[in-house]
Amino acid sequence: MTQTTFMENYPVYSLEVPKSKTNLNSVDEILAYFEEKINKHPIATFISIFDHLAHTKSINGEINPDIKNAKNILFCFGSAIPNTKILAVRPRSIGVAELEDSFMIEFMKAPKESIQELLVLWSKELILK
Repeated sequence: MTQTTFMENYPVYSLEVPKSKTNLNSVDEILAYFEEKINKHPIATFISIFDHLAHTKSINGEINPDIKNAKNILFCFGSAIPNTKILAVRPRSIGVAELEDSFMIEFMKAPKESIQELLVLWSKELILK
């Protein structure tokens, strides 16, 4: 898993999962995997799936031709609202994109370290040992 700073401001974690190194065959199967993890977590709440590719096509937006599919799973780990600023970093989203030979799993760094570690773990579990 790599960490980069996107657009000079956003800490993004990325994991490339070769199709040959996972038993999941599509973006939808990967999203179902994450949804199951979210639903089993004691405080996480599944919100929705956003079809980013369909949306961008519907507005005639620019799409990198290497991207075959792109969706986000939206969810929240919020167990408290200690201040108003926490609302700016919730809910969470994991983006899943399909490329020719791999899937890209990407998300912004979570404000709570234990949640960040969990998102990294869930992502890495997609790769077969």
